[in-house]
Amino acid sequence: MRRPPGRATLLLVVAALLALLGAGNAYAAGYRYWSFWEGDGGKGWTYATQGPSSVRPDDGTVQGFRFSVSEDSQDSAQPRRAPDFGTVCAGTPAEDGLKRIALVIDPGTAADAPDGEEPPAPRTACALVAPDASTAEALASVAKPLRYDSAAMLCAISGYPRSGCGEQVGARPETAKPDGAATASATEGAQDASGDGGPSVGVLAGIGAVLVLGVAAVLRARRRR
Repeated sequence: MRRPPGRATLLLVVAALLALLGAGNAYAAGYRYWSFWEGDGGKGWTYATQGPSSVRPDDGTVQGFRFSVSEDSQDSAQPRRAPDFGTVCAGTPAEDGLKRIALVIDPGTAADAPDGEEPPAPRTACALVAPDASTAEALASVAKPLRYDSAAMLCAISGYPRSGCGEQVGARPETAKPDGAATASATEGAQDASGDGGPSVGVLAGIGAVLVLGVAAVLRARRRR
């Protein structure tokens, strides 16, 4: 009598399970948007936990913006220029009753650009604004036109990009992350719909179905022995 293929069936179930898990983790959807950063005392960039319209920076602060495709704040690309207030505002003397805000604006790379558009060159600017001005107001003073959506998400700086705002783009390999990946605890604007970047509901459902079928097959094989 031929031996029921219990072990072989179990191995096939395991292989299918691993394949499904790999499919769920190898690719993830991204979002194309302007991320907002704050200079960390000349040490680097920190992902901002509030929007530019809510932050009212002190005199001598550096604020940064980077356009890129990312899944969430954990892999969002930082501005590619250092947050150096002294360099950015060297040619802008202090004035009584005003504050100076250094701005680093990085439109990103061609790989992140919407179809048919080329990103302008990165630039810096020193905004001279009222003491209670927000970052958004400082940005508007040096980089018009700005474009926002109905939820006050920043969509364009100096008219770039021409359209779109935090739109989802096609899935991409997990290894193809933008340069300058950040570690941050909060994000504003576009976020991955799955929340934690894990396998999608469809993948999990497929895994469950394979497991149920595999267990049933093993049980049937054992009863025939």
